[in-house]
Amino acid sequence: MKNSYNVKSKLTLLVVIFFSYFGFSQNNDQEQIKKIYDAALTQGKGYDWLNYLSNQIGGRLSGSVQAQQAINYSKSQLDLLGLDKVWLQPVMVPKWVRGTTEFAYFETTPGITTNVAICALGGSVATPPEGIKANIIEVNGIEELVTLGKDKIQGKIVFFNKPMDPTQINTFNAYSNCVDQRYSGAFEASKYGALGVIVRSMNLRLDDFPHTGSMGYDEQSIDDRIPAAAISTNAADLLSTSLKLKPEINFYFKQNCKQFEDVESYNVIGEIRGGSKPEEIIVVGGHLDSWDLGDGSHDDGAGCVQSMEVLNLFQKTGYKPKRTIRVVLFMNEENGLRGGKKYAEVAEANNEKHIFALESDSGGFTPRGFTFDSNDKDFDKIKSWKPLFEPYLIHYFEKGGSGADIGPLKKESLVLAGLRPDSQRYFDYHHAANDTFEQVNKRELELGSAAMASLIYLVDTYGF
Repeated sequence: MKNSYNVKSKLTLLVVIFFSYFGFSQNNDQEQIKKIYDAALTQGKGYDWLNYLSNQIGGRLSGSVQAQQAINYSKSQLDLLGLDKVWLQPVMVPKWVRGTTEFAYFETTPGITTNVAICALGGSVATPPEGIKANIIEVNGIEELVTLGKDKIQGKIVFFNKPMDPTQINTFNAYSNCVDQRYSGAFEASKYGALGVIVRSMNLRLDDFPHTGSMGYDEQSIDDRIPAAAISTNAADLLSTSLKLKPEINFYFKQNCKQFEDVESYNVIGEIRGGSKPEEIIVVGGHLDSWDLGDGSHDDGAGCVQSMEVLNLFQKTGYKPKRTIRVVLFMNEENGLRGGKKYAEVAEANNEKHIFALESDSGGFTPRGFTFDSNDKDFDKIKSWKPLFEPYLIHYFEKGGSGADIGPLKKESLVLAGLRPDSQRYFDYHHAANDTFEQVNKRELELGSAAMASLIYLVDTYGF
């Protein structure tokens, strides 16, 4: 009886110790996360940083003067945070210039024209100096080119008019399902003798803003490349309706873009060195480059300042990380991904041990949660942290993609993650002239920073 009593007493003591320890640990986590959110909402710097990037510098296309200004500014702000180390990582990037404003119209009868809003797609060749005027043919995606064949396409302008699917609640799924016509449309249409292509903007909203974005010609020779432009959703609907009434419509467009030789640019990097496990590196980042039509506030100025803010919030709350926390502002995500590839290349060469990477590149809207690229064991650990986020209305923890810039880091032992804000308004502004500072809500931006810092705090505390 005595031995039995002793065993029961020891078991009871162990249970008490177990729950006391984990209860104490959870209380610590709750307190630290509350400190992070409080600091983000009262002492954050991100909105001011974004104001400067957007309104004093503007669009930051790779290889541009504005991109270099953004590099200099963001480095100076990281220096002011008093981090353990701040540096620039050289990377060669493409330099594509839009040139003078594009112009387009369609002609229903000789002399009767309607102007439409277009913009050149990033990486496109120019039209001839006099522009291109030809009969236009509408298709609902790349696959229709095969059905129509060369006889119906040769000598014409192809109008890709496959819309984003409005029934998709995750608007990034709707984007993924039709963005191939933007990226590959010109290359595919040229095989059938098309003179140029016009692509419906990747936008769920009906408006007059054409949305640019990257496109490619694969290994196609310069002489075989045809110009490509995006057309606003309102203009696309008007053109489509007009073609149904009168199929022999002529379309005219002119653009003056040009591709130059690659130029040197930089990733901007800053870090707080870990106290007990400095060899283990946690990365948080966004891409510093943007398209040139707006000022890139949502894509991806927001992600950059949120990533910088993570380090600022740790300092504001007095948190001393165990592991090295590194912010990386990647260059050239939009039209080449050179910055992400260079960072991964240097990390590999230096035999660095990255355990976690988080990217914010989905706009500065209200955060809903995160997606994770990880094995099941690590994801189970991540899901155990979910209750800590519920008071802040962060509920979405799912396996999925992470971010384009951190993708090249991928290894079996590395967990990658992406911040997932509410996506319903993102494509209203994506790659368009209305992606501007006034479209970003300060509180939403700050909540995203706090969610990111909280997740990184937990990864730093518990590891994988």
